[in-house]
Amino acid sequence: MNLNPIRSNAELASVPSADAAPFKGVSAVDLSELQAAGRAIMRNIETVIDGKHDAVKIALTVLLAEGHLLIEDVPGVGKTMLAKALARSVDCTVGRIQFTPDLLPSDVTGVSVFNQAERRFEFKPGPVFANIVIGDEINRASPKTQSALLESMEERQVTVDGVTYPLALPFTVIATQNPIEMEGTYALPEAQRDRFMARISMGYPDTESELAMLDSRDTNSPLALISAVVSGEDLRNMMHAARAVFASSAVKEYAVNLVRATRDDRDLRLGASPRATLQLIRAAKAQAALSGRDYVLPDDIDSLAVAVLGHRLVPTSRALGHHHQDSGPVIDDIVRRILADTPVPIGSGASARSGAVPSVAQSPVHAVPPRPVSSTGQS
Repeated sequence: MNLNPIRSNAELASVPSADAAPFKGVSAVDLSELQAAGRAIMRNIETVIDGKHDAVKIALTVLLAEGHLLIEDVPGVGKTMLAKALARSVDCTVGRIQFTPDLLPSDVTGVSVFNQAERRFEFKPGPVFANIVIGDEINRASPKTQSALLESMEERQVTVDGVTYPLALPFTVIATQNPIEMEGTYALPEAQRDRFMARISMGYPDTESELAMLDSRDTNSPLALISAVVSGEDLRNMMHAARAVFASSAVKEYAVNLVRATRDDRDLRLGASPRATLQLIRAAKAQAALSGRDYVLPDDIDSLAVAVLGHRLVPTSRALGHHHQDSGPVIDDIVRRILADTPVPIGSGASARSGAVPSVAQSPVHAVPPRPVSSTGQS
């Protein structure tokens, strides 16, 4: 298998959209194959990233859900390494952008250049024309350059000089950024943060993982030893299968109630958008597929809520208190409180799909504090 095949920028710019080349049917990849492929990708990444299973799983979930991932943490904890390992685990094109204060929007999207021989302008695509785009230290670029990604992240296309170019699908942006209080950074605007499906933090490794890292990386980088374990076609079929996972009306209502609660919460100035609801359900479907299920449970919503909703919320100054430089922990606590206060639907999993109604004892067990139970899903 040829890892990250080299393709010219002209070829990348001319790749047809998904509408021109539809996915195969759901039968192309059943859930057992998808689950096995997902485990293979995670094992591949974890040969490079030690002791960060949850972060790796969310990164893979976002990829299958056709979203974009924001990795935020201090320098040196493996943000870029995770992004590179995920990109190398899939046989597709990869573009990398090192964001700096002097980077221009045309350095991201591409530029029209005058061809003197043919007496016409030619478009030279930028690094955004790839299946997986790694944006390193995105908040070091100016807001003008950051905004160059807005159209591509939402609409999977780039418009330059009045001409629109479709991006190759699948298309995923994996961006890293340093905490905003660090010198030389520009805060991402709310509009751009909202386009990322999830935000994760790597955190420092535990003692055992850090010791293992010293042994495994003493002579070479493990990143150079990993290769693709899934083809680009397989990835597209996996994405298609994840989209087909069933989400009951009760689960959808549960997601809507969670998001609406953020808009009315006393500790938040800005709640989550309707886009957040859509992406929460898409991520939950992908996680269910990785777990071998063809239906979404409230547990899937719960486990992803902090990652999917947290970066979209803006707390009040009263809620921040002495955490004015780092709102992350405060927002995470608020989301967990909203989860604990929101009633859980019953009969929202496989039984809802078949029409059966489970008893309370059959309802899924949640990893959050006990909360009220709603009979919304019983019908």
